[in-house]
Amino acid sequence: MNLNRFYRGITQNNTQNHAEISASFRVASEASMLIGGLQKLTLIDYPGKLAATVFSVGCNFLCPFCHNPELVDPEKSKKQPRIGEAELFDFLVARLGLLEGVCVTGGEPTLQADLPEFIKKIKDLGYLVKLDTNGSSPLMLERVLNDKLVDYVAMDIKVPLEKYKKIVGPAVKLEDIQRSVELTRLAPDYEFRTTVLPSLHSAKDILSIGRWLQGAKKYYLQQFRPTKCLDSAYENEKPFDSEKLVKICNGLKIFFDECGIRE
Repeated sequence: MNLNRFYRGITQNNTQNHAEISASFRVASEASMLIGGLQKLTLIDYPGKLAATVFSVGCNFLCPFCHNPELVDPEKSKKQPRIGEAELFDFLVARLGLLEGVCVTGGEPTLQADLPEFIKKIKDLGYLVKLDTNGSSPLMLERVLNDKLVDYVAMDIKVPLEKYKKIVGPAVKLEDIQRSVELTRLAPDYEFRTTVLPSLHSAKDILSIGRWLQGAKKYYLQQFRPTKCLDSAYENEKPFDSEKLVKICNGLKIFFDECGIRE
């Protein structure tokens, strides 16, 4: 798989570079959160809670196996229907007493300048809030943690730190990822997780991640699903054999309080 060709192809029809795309989402969100989807009920996204999931638009990573291309690809995201905040909060008010929490995911929600105010409005309704992040914006993560706006943080760990630029794109700042790992450990509740597939993750890579994150409360391996990927070539990739993934997971359990596999 030629990842350099993929990165060039995904942006060749867009005059903005990667940093400019991220900045455009920040500027646009000063008025309001950019919301591209709403799952009205999930029993999975927020562990142990009945929740709804809000999908923000825009991401500064270009993980080729991403299963939300309509929220990530700059061209596709322009066509993704938006959900207004008024419509979202009408729904949340109507579900008071029925839902316990709201998951804020993406895309990458920490790119949006309005995120703290948005989460505060959710918290003011009495909901618990879970934030999903790729860890690229530690200043925003630190802000929402310091303001006690999030109850649960799930940070996606893509690969061992030294391989990040190869997988997510060359603009990533490794010090930001490391800082976000440290901040995530300070959340009221948290997890780290990695979507794994054999063509990008060796058993050695996954063990390296375990050593990097050792001492964390929870770490999950998420089985790759070859459907609707940012790079359509990955829809032909094969996921890990279940028995092999179980063996890898068992080797990680010494590093974490809880370690498991999500299909």
